[in-house]
Amino acid sequence: MSRPQLAEARRVRAVELFEGGVSNAGIARAVGVCAEGVRRWRRVWEEGGVSALRRRSATGRPPKLDDTRVEMVRAALGQGAQAHGFEADLWTLERVGVVVERVTGVVLSSASVWRLLTGRLGWSLQRRERRAVERDESEIARWIAHACPRIKRGP
Repeated sequence: MSRPQLAEARRVRAVELFEGGVSNAGIARAVGVCAEGVRRWRRVWEEGGVSALRRRSATGRPPKLDDTRVEMVRAALGQGAQAHGFEADLWTLERVGVVVERVTGVVLSSASVWRLLTGRLGWSLQRRERRAVERDESEIARWIAHACPRIKRGP
C-alpha cells in the first residue's frame, strides 16, 4: 500500500471511530497519529463528510511521459548505449535524453532526464573506477604478501 493510500485508510478508519463516539485521544492512539491531526480531521469531516477526507488527485502539470512511454524508454535503455549508435556502452544524461527523444518524440531537460532515471526508472548514479590499464592484480597480491611485510619490518 502506498503512503497516500495508507494515509487515506487512516482517515477513513478515524471516521468510523468518529461515528462510533470514540474520543480524539482514543482515535489518535488507534490510528497512530497525533491528537491535533485527529481534531483537524474531525473538523474537515463535520464540514464536508467522508469525501472531504478522501485523497485528491495530484495537482500540477501532468508528466510529459505517461507510463507506456516510460516503459518504452526502459526497454530502449535496456538494449545498451551501443545499440543506439553510441561509441561506448555508457549512459550519460545527454545520451539518455537523445534516446528519449528518438523513442517518444519528447524533449526533456537534463534535470527531467535525471528525475526520470532516478525516480520512475529506479536507476542510480554509477561511476567507473579509475584504474590503470596496466594494473596486474596478481603482481599486486604478490607484492602485498612478500614485499610489504619486509618493508614494514624495516632494515
